[in-house]
Amino acid sequence: MVEKEYIILVMGMGLVTYLPRWLPLIVLAQRRLPDWLVEWLDLIPAAILSALLLPLLVTTGEPRHLALFQPALLVAIPTLLFALKTKSLSGTIILGMFLFWAAGKLM
Repeated sequence: MVEKEYIILVMGMGLVTYLPRWLPLIVLAQRRLPDWLVEWLDLIPAAILSALLLPLLVTTGEPRHLALFQPALLVAIPTLLFALKTKSLSGTIILGMFLFWAAGKLM
């Protein structure tokens, strides 16, 4: 009986995970979205990434407090500038890893 409940639980979790992803895809696949909406939707990944990274870069400790001169933030700024200038993902990753390593050795 317990095994059957686990199978139902896993199937239910899969349903509530994929249904919200598939429904918009199925409904919107046949429609042409307005250009302003497509441009707005293109900004969502950058906004989410910024919301996840910024607190890690400018706060520290428990409870969190503002700390602007952390090694991670000092590494992130030149890495971001390099990424904006070159638009090279592999170069940005290599530079960021190198700068983070160098910051760890120097600080």
